Amino acid sequence: MFRRHFDYYYRYLDHDLPAGVVVFLVAVPLCLGIAVASGAPPFSGIIAGMIGGLVISILSGSQLSVSGPAAGLTVIVAAAVDKLGFDAMLLAVALSGLMQLAMGFLRAGVIGAFFPSAVIKGMLAAIGLILIMKQLPHAVGYDADAEADLSFLEDDSHTHLSFLWDALSAFSTGAVIVSLVSVAILLLWETPVIKQRRVLSLAPGPLVAVLFGVLYNVVAQTLFPSLAIASQHLVSLPAIFGPMDFARELSFPDFARLIDIQIYVTAATLALVGSLETLLSLEAVDKLDPLKRTAPTNRELKAQGVGNFLSGVLGGLPITAVIVRSSANIDAGAHTKAASFVHGLLLLLSAMFLSSLLNMIPLACLAAVLILTGYKLAKPTLFMQQYEKGFNQFAPFAVTVGAILLTDLLKGMAIGMAVGLFFVLRANYHSAFTLTRDGRNYLLRLQKDVSFLNKAQLRSLLENIENNSYLVIDGTRANFIDQDIMETIQDFIKAASDYDIRVELKEMRGLEPVNGLVPAQ
Repeated sequence: MFRRHFDYYYRYLDHDLPAGVVVFLVAVPLCLGIAVASGAPPFSGIIAGMIGGLVISILSGSQLSVSGPAAGLTVIVAAAVDKLGFDAMLLAVALSGLMQLAMGFLRAGVIGAFFPSAVIKGMLAAIGLILIMKQLPHAVGYDADAEADLSFLEDDSHTHLSFLWDALSAFSTGAVIVSLVSVAILLLWETPVIKQRRVLSLAPGPLVAVLFGVLYNVVAQTLFPSLAIASQHLVSLPAIFGPMDFARELSFPDFARLIDIQIYVTAATLALVGSLETLLSLEAVDKLDPLKRTAPTNRELKAQGVGNFLSGVLGGLPITAVIVRSSANIDAGAHTKAASFVHGLLLLLSAMFLSSLLNMIPLACLAAVLILTGYKLAKPTLFMQQYEKGFNQFAPFAVTVGAILLTDLLKGMAIGMAVGLFFVLRANYHSAFTLTRDGRNYLLRLQKDVSFLNKAQLRSLLENIENNSYLVIDGTRANFIDQDIMETIQDFIKAASDYDIRVELKEMRGLEPVNGLVPAQ
């Protein structure tokens, strides 16, 4: 069996090696940028990306999915780092991995189906808006508290809007130039002009933006010192020269905090949101796979659980399957999970031997990459699409976005879920029955499964039945009828003879003929 697997991966190595290089080049700025956005050391982003490639790719059942630190978790991580500390956050990451592992064994891979798509889209849109707001200070070279708590309103009622105004009024010219040109490069790389030219399209847009930022700063430091970017606005990785230095820089969780309930709340939030993002990404990757392979969701949760446990233990950020890197992987021609493994190996080697080069990257470049990522999550067209789907879809979406911005991710999701559940119950309430009339003849049809929630509507409809009439109650379309509904109908039947109402039942098992009841033929 090992030989057969080896032959399978070896057969596509000529496709997977170059694809792995492309994903590595896309992943480096994202790993670093997400770590900075999370208020964590940049090194922790590299650790997470490395484990996503080297560990999760082997354990996962997906051939094309790529895992690593995700923009969708920055809100949770930044809040945890701010309130608990970095070492305690690592403990929460490790525990979230164990929770995901348990979810995989409990076959919870269907969890994504229980969250309304409007609420999930609202969560991602809110995260996109927060990413944009929190990266603007880095984009303009602002020195103040850029990694504050990522709720829309700060604890001291100092809004993000005034915070952003402070940032925009104290900017660095060099950082602004780099961020604007980087955004222009990223937008240009999305156009057919670049995509139709194979040589240019092979270079990922984020890599080109990073190379521009590094080159700009080198030239500016030599020729135009006033336009150079200060060292505090550059990536700051530890000076690492080989495996021994790499091992010494690993961080470890604060296991003394195991008795802190907030650790478990954060871990559960990471496990739930991370699993949702992973399952959504997995579904998207399966649709993009040219060979139309389907990845097992429960196995993916187990793989993510092991990866997150190791990431937390070794000092890395939480990990999910990520659609940006997975899409780049597919576009680059990957055929198997070997491409993701290669990208993880290159991340490891770069951290061991190229840290001095990575430290030349301006944070403004990474901010530009994340601002565009945030824009893709919160495109204006997304808001329009949700609006066009009707109030039942737009209301949970908009409430989720607003609630997350005004509170935090967990509370916002809970509020969004409550609103989504309300509209589900409302739709169920209004579509459970239909009552049609032809003179003195009535047809009451149970359209689907009905529960006690529909009892008030049923009573209202039965009150509309006039005296001296004939009523057919048709349960053919209902697979389940709640006992409360059955009792309501039975009570109506008992009183029907007093009003000269004759009742016929169709497929209403469990009801006995009484007082003028006409059984179905």
